[in-house]
Amino acid sequence: MNLIYFLIIGGVAGWLAGLIMKGRGFGVLANIGIGIVGSFIGGFLFGLLQLSAHGAVGRLVTATVGAVLLLAIVNKIKKG
Repeated sequence: MNLIYFLIIGGVAGWLAGLIMKGRGFGVLANIGIGIVGSFIGGFLFGLLQLSAHGAVGRLVTATVGAVLLLAIVNKIKKG
């Protein structure tokens, strides 16, 4: 059950990051991938800043912040 929960949070976080950075989502699988990688980035970043997020909303915020950061870095690299 935790895996399904993790995938749902990742998908929603990736979709939100796509809306924030690009104006639309990227598709279900890409949203999940971006959200999952974003959750690791966000967790690392929040750990460095000594911030903690609890519950589903906190995990969603953490993953979304990480996914937005991931997309910003990718866009910067693509634009050169």
